[in-house]
Amino acid sequence: MVRVELCFGGGLEALLGGQKRTPVDVPDECRTMGKLILWIRDTLISERHDMFMKDDCVRPGILVLINSSDWELEGTTQYVLEPGDSISFISTLHGG
Repeated sequence: MVRVELCFGGGLEALLGGQKRTPVDVPDECRTMGKLILWIRDTLISERHDMFMKDDCVRPGILVLINSSDWELEGTTQYVLEPGDSISFISTLHGG
């Protein structure tokens, strides 16, 4: 297991009952970002999966940060989680 902090913003916190930050213990088999995203969908989000994911990745319009850096600089879905990582998911799309 690896302990990381997940942060949700821009409305995505509604998927977790309003919780913006949560520490989680991620199973070793889910240590890449790609597998973490699926684990979040299957374990933490009980409904409205379509607000978080499209196909097997985060929806377009969701900014993903790994330790405050854009995940594209870190290898996107291939990034391997380290203990203490902070992973943020921020929706940039807002209804009106």
